[in-house]
Amino acid sequence: MQWIAMLTMLIDHIGAVFFPDQQWLRIIGRIAFPLYAYLMVIGYQRTRSYTKYVLRVALLAAISQPMYQWAFDTKHFNIIVTLLVGLLLFKLMDAAAKKPIIQCLGVITALFAAEWFSLDYGAYGLALMLIFRYASRERMVLYHGLLELLYLLVWGIQFFSLIVTCFISFLPNWVKKVDQINVPRWLWRSFYPLHLLIIAIIFYNI
Repeated sequence: MQWIAMLTMLIDHIGAVFFPDQQWLRIIGRIAFPLYAYLMVIGYQRTRSYTKYVLRVALLAAISQPMYQWAFDTKHFNIIVTLLVGLLLFKLMDAAAKKPIIQCLGVITALFAAEWFSLDYGAYGLALMLIFRYASRERMVLYHGLLELLYLLVWGIQFFSLIVTCFISFLPNWVKKVDQINVPRWLWRSFYPLHLLIIAIIFYNI
């Protein structure tokens, strides 16, 4: 699953920088974020130290930010920041398990902040992380489908990522087997900033 996430993200970013008129590359790239979001949920559930896990993600987000801005010529925050906010939101939700008002306020605040600060994938990204974290496999597709429909009807935005949730939800044995094919940690952690740096160097030197 990690290999698929990295490959589809690479295709997405190559399309965005070098072939912006080739939408099929971007559509393939839409597979990446749901996988990263799902893997982040798995990491949250399995980590032995939440603090260390969050610090690693925060460090990766900080290292990646200048590469992200350079490669895409933007001042927005990179996708790792979105994943980091999702991790923080998970902790709040679990800590306030018996305080639904605090949970609701936390979710609303996080969703609003994601849009206000123009996080990559915005409120959609956080909502999808919450679905993967708290929805049962039987309801993942339903909730994700409703999320996609909301964005399509209200904002006219299509993410083309529902198929990923279908695989995760309906093929648990496949997901379990693929999840065991691990990527070396150094490659998994360095791939995001490293591939952005390479793309930026190539783009600005051709």
